[in-house]
Amino acid sequence: MTVTDDQLLAAARALRDAATSGTPCVPVRELLGVDGSDVATGYAIQEVNTAHWLAAGRRLVGRKIGLTSAAIQAQLGVDQPDYGMLYDDMVYSDAEPATADAVLQGRAEAEVAFVLGRDLGMERPTLTDVMAAVDHALPAIEVAGSRVADWSVRILDTVADNASSGIFFLGTRPTRLADLDLRRCGMVMTRRGDPVSTGAGAACMGNPLTATVWLARKMVEVGHPLREGDIVLSGALGPMVAVQAGDVLEARISGLGSVRAVFEEAP
Repeated sequence: MTVTDDQLLAAARALRDAATSGTPCVPVRELLGVDGSDVATGYAIQEVNTAHWLAAGRRLVGRKIGLTSAAIQAQLGVDQPDYGMLYDDMVYSDAEPATADAVLQGRAEAEVAFVLGRDLGMERPTLTDVMAAVDHALPAIEVAGSRVADWSVRILDTVADNASSGIFFLGTRPTRLADLDLRRCGMVMTRRGDPVSTGAGAACMGNPLTATVWLARKMVEVGHPLREGDIVLSGALGPMVAVQAGDVLEARISGLGSVRAVFEEAP
């Protein structure tokens, strides 16, 4: 079935309306009447909303990489990650309070964030190109969210929904790559001191830098290469954890230090 431009615009609007109203919408695949496996249609909808939000005044500050886990890829029937946009109003510093409803159906995961010191606009960025471009790394907690009811997503749905983005918290101690073993860096995330998620850099496509190389190449391919100053959320190091009002989550990553995600109590 061919998806029309009007259908793309309507699906994009449904996701925006869900974000602003706080009420999730039905899966995008159901709005379009398709099976949900068409990645290209998902990115077409994401592009519509990217243009909308930029025109509305949001500022693009980087990209996130999703679906870096082989198990999640298999669940959604794909063989590669996906990407979404990071905007200025999504960034929180270590322990800066957020409201739990800042993200619809929030789920937190610990990640390594990279901040670029150089553009990555060459035709096919290599691992050494990416390593040379990274100025520093930071510990991060991404709180993914879904504008789709009950997280009932296939690959089209999550890509259209900006790779199920939400907000993210960044640590404040920058670390150079030379001081890190990113494949072996261990991660523990706690909720008020109790461990709720563990993992390591190897869980993210074998190494968070491998995921970032994929992203750099993909962004060149689609004509929007990564630039100096961009933040890259490289993908989960361990399982997601549901977020509730009053939560205090802390992720400790070997060599990178820690970062806290703090959510205000419900009124």
